[in-house]
Amino acid sequence: MRVLVTGGAGFIGSNFVHRTLATRPDAEVTVLDALTYAGSTTSLDGVLDRVAFVEGDVADAAAVDPLVARSDVVVHFAAESHNDNSLTDPTPFVRTNLVGTFTMLEAVRRHDVRYHHISTDEVYGDLELDDPERFTEDTPYAPSSPYSATKAGSDHLVRAWVRSFGVRATLSNCSNNYGPRQHVEKFIPRQVTNVLDGQRPKLYGDGLNVRDWIHVDDHNDALWTILEHGRIGHTYLVGADGEMNNVDVIRLVLELMGQDPEAFDHVTDRAGHDRRYAIEAGRLRQELGWAPRYGTFRDGLAATIDWYRENEAWWRPVKEATEAKYALTQQVLTR
Repeated sequence: MRVLVTGGAGFIGSNFVHRTLATRPDAEVTVLDALTYAGSTTSLDGVLDRVAFVEGDVADAAAVDPLVARSDVVVHFAAESHNDNSLTDPTPFVRTNLVGTFTMLEAVRRHDVRYHHISTDEVYGDLELDDPERFTEDTPYAPSSPYSATKAGSDHLVRAWVRSFGVRATLSNCSNNYGPRQHVEKFIPRQVTNVLDGQRPKLYGDGLNVRDWIHVDDHNDALWTILEHGRIGHTYLVGADGEMNNVDVIRLVLELMGQDPEAFDHVTDRAGHDRRYAIEAGRLRQELGWAPRYGTFRDGLAATIDWYRENEAWWRPVKEATEAKYALTQQVLTR
């Protein structure tokens, strides 16, 4: 199978490439990535010589079309995905998440190529902390940030191209991923690398915001399950029953790293910070038979901490710039 992976030098995409080559050694993988700040070929260390790497923009039809034409399946990870950045400048989110998805859809339409679209649970907005419900495939969309709004728009484009043009596509909306090769601007790697640097972790607001965590390898195994067994036109929610509030995540990070679980600082909350996400992954589990490998969030987090401890050369070059950006953001928020 010839697989085109967009955003394959980013967090989830690079782990998908590693996982694919480990579990499907006969796959021919091409990676298309613009190598923005969140993507790096270092995330493909160990497999770069086994993939065809193309530096390019998913919104560039001239770059996209020939790659799609010689592929059997396209897995579309490429996205601007950091909420804080979308609040600062929504422009790249519109271009990559909306125009980029449109460009990919037109290419797979022209060449009749199987397409899978990766999205997020943030398109559904948020839930009250005491709400017994979870997001399902039928939950109405209610995005609350430029990031989630552009991802919601991209989902609608995919469904329209399936219905209007017969594009052979599936979609998945996943809960919060964690694991190796995640940029240090993100919540878990930021806390882990702060502790490794002898710094106290930083927590937005009261820390009671709940996220539904899944290890990136479990997510990517679910994607292959959908690619091989999913029904065209259907959406599958991907989650691992990993609900935990942010303050308890920080406490668990500190505990697993041998620190005082209360050794963290509260900082001013960001605008529009969703309170709770929770995924009901029943369709994926019952119809397609998928189940996560990591039995608990604690197990997956321990493995993730080990990876960052052992791979300082991967995250160190961007750590200082990331913390400087956060310091500036806090100055703005506290004015």
